[in-house]
Amino acid sequence: MCRVKTQITHRFSFGPWNISEGADPFGPEVRGAFPHEKKYALFRSLGFEGIQFHDDDVVPDIENKSPSQILEGARKVKTILANEGLVPEFVAPRLWFAGQTVDGGFTSNSAADRDYAWERTQKSIDIAKEIGSNSLVLWLAREGSYIREAKDAKLSYERILDTINRVLEYDDSIEVWIEPKPNEPTDQAYVPTIGHAVALSYASQAPDRVKGLIETAHAQLAGLDPSDEMAFALAHDKLASVHLNDQNGLKYDQDKNFGSSNLRAAFNQVRVLESAGYGSRGEFIGLDVKAMRTQKGLPVTDHLTSSLRVFHHLLEKVRSYDTGKEAAFRKARDYEGLELYVMEHLMGIS
Repeated sequence: MCRVKTQITHRFSFGPWNISEGADPFGPEVRGAFPHEKKYALFRSLGFEGIQFHDDDVVPDIENKSPSQILEGARKVKTILANEGLVPEFVAPRLWFAGQTVDGGFTSNSAADRDYAWERTQKSIDIAKEIGSNSLVLWLAREGSYIREAKDAKLSYERILDTINRVLEYDDSIEVWIEPKPNEPTDQAYVPTIGHAVALSYASQAPDRVKGLIETAHAQLAGLDPSDEMAFALAHDKLASVHLNDQNGLKYDQDKNFGSSNLRAAFNQVRVLESAGYGSRGEFIGLDVKAMRTQKGLPVTDHLTSSLRVFHHLLEKVRSYDTGKEAAFRKARDYEGLELYVMEHLMGIS
């Protein structure tokens, strides 16, 4: 019934930050810290093969280490990953905590701050290559403004594109994966949607190496449907990875369990990915979910396994979905009938 002729065996990933302490800006941590080196041993048993990294997840205290110390730290993690049978999916420079990034990194009004952002990005590329990844994720967290007059927007976009080209020149095999988000921590970000990311890709000097990473909640925060955003990227062959989660309204980035707020939207995300054959080239399905901050225990991982179970349940719904019936409804322009079929299929009635 599904358009995919051969069933894909999907691979899954998450980041060490997804096993967290449960803190928020208004209260204390509710769980003790669980060291990264102990987290690595959990991935395979939980059903995950890939691991997502920020640069300082690989090399803590990166700012106070020499280039040789950074590479030495990366090599130690590479050994751990090999021993655990894990694949490093990507490395992302953490450009939102340092004082030099308060006003943005690549788009800061300060030349010194922009230099810092580039140096940190170079370190991230070196770390990625050392641990065996060819992918650099750019989550442009502070590349935006709180008031429009604070920055020259045209110049800012030019600076972002210039940075992407510098990355491509710095290493001729690295891929740049842009992860768009419309807000938080900035009021309005310069690359809020996958459309902006794809435009930057085509404007770059190596479009085949510039792609996008779509997070469910980020698309929802932009008021967009995540499955449509994924479809747009897939239509341009620009979907490098996904971070599946959920969101309860246009609030802060919640990273709720996949499908927990809108099961139908989650179904359509799985459906778009499966119908397009996403994963057939080894692409990972990332789960960027965090446990409820009220949850006790150490370590807390149920949010990861629950999201994984929901994905597999929805995958079966996608694979048993009657595309022939769908085609008949479309031909008759009977969208009321189609909607009822979808709802009953999700409820296990049809």
